Amino acid sequence: MRLPRVPHSIGFWIVAATFLSVMAYSTVPTPLYPLYQQRDGFPVSTITVIFAAYAVGVVVSLYLFGHISDWLGRRPVLILAVLVSALSAVMFLLWQDVPGLIVARLVNGASIGMLTASATAHLGELRATAKPDENTIVAASVSGVANLGGLALGPLIGGLFAEFLPDPLMLPHAVFLFVLLVGAIALSCVPETVDPPAEPVRYRPQRLSVPAGAGPKFATAGFGAFAGFAVFGLFTSLAPTFLVLTFHEGDHLLAGATAFSVFAASAVGQIVLGRIPTRTQLTIAAVACAVGLMAVALGAVVPELWLFIGGGVIAGLGVGVLFKAAITTAASVADPRRRGETLALLFLIAYAGLAIPVLAIGVALAFAPPTGVLLVFAGIVVIATVTAALTMRRRAAA
Repeated sequence: MRLPRVPHSIGFWIVAATFLSVMAYSTVPTPLYPLYQQRDGFPVSTITVIFAAYAVGVVVSLYLFGHISDWLGRRPVLILAVLVSALSAVMFLLWQDVPGLIVARLVNGASIGMLTASATAHLGELRATAKPDENTIVAASVSGVANLGGLALGPLIGGLFAEFLPDPLMLPHAVFLFVLLVGAIALSCVPETVDPPAEPVRYRPQRLSVPAGAGPKFATAGFGAFAGFAVFGLFTSLAPTFLVLTFHEGDHLLAGATAFSVFAASAVGQIVLGRIPTRTQLTIAAVACAVGLMAVALGAVVPELWLFIGGGVIAGLGVGVLFKAAITTAASVADPRRRGETLALLFLIAYAGLAIPVLAIGVALAFAPPTGVLLVFAGIVVIATVTAALTMRRRAAA
């Protein structure tokens, strides 16, 4: 039975809600990692491997499938992405030892790789059809909030399950399995925004190239996305571990709330600062990233939990603004016929920033104390994020 199509305006919000749900499920395990570790007795380095499997899944999926919605269509790719995420929920329910966790996170990451660029492009196209005279900033803001807002909600939801509900290693996955299946059905009612090509398109992996004539702008945007996601990687993988080792705080809700606060600040920053000039936004991003990360490092040294979390919130705001500027830059220089491909490349770079630094931190924690590792990480990322923000600001003025 074919479900009826909804108007583009309603389809826009269905895609946004489903986008948010899938992104939220991808970070639900953040406060659950210590529970898995307590149950199975594996070291901190294993947490980084489990988390990195997710990021590797994202990167590989972006490379293989992140651009195919440009010719296959947005709706079928989004439905497939949601169903792959649902498959990862089934795997979490049925295969809970360490190899199962690694494979489930890999599959979950694959769903995100299919989803992010396609959903971002679909939202822009649906909104442009529904409200052709509206500024594109609305679609970009909703996309950013769905992406980062979902990443923010996931740890908070996981923390609530872990702290207050029974069977926290099973129940969240069962609930999200239902939510994801409902989302896949709802997406089948959304209008398609990509016209089928006149000639069959031969499949090829993501072309690792930037839009013609836009190399410097795109490179700067990619560098900013990589550096910003390194901050997100720290708070979605190892924040609970740092809370236990440095602050002796084992509360699961606190672990989830810490990651939530960082991503929520990113989403809120995109909304609140969305209408001010781009150069001003990037100035704020540079200052917030520098001040926030220095506060995170100082909070670990003192140690003061409120300073650690507060610094994460400030840095999260800066990263959110920086990442939104990166998306806007990539979309502006992309060929409209290959926008999904260009955005897929940007997200591939961003999620490489999510995986590589976290793996490096995991290795370093085997040889150095947590505070020292965090100080080095914060110093490197301060330099990277501030450099990216100021370079993008200079190019925006050109």
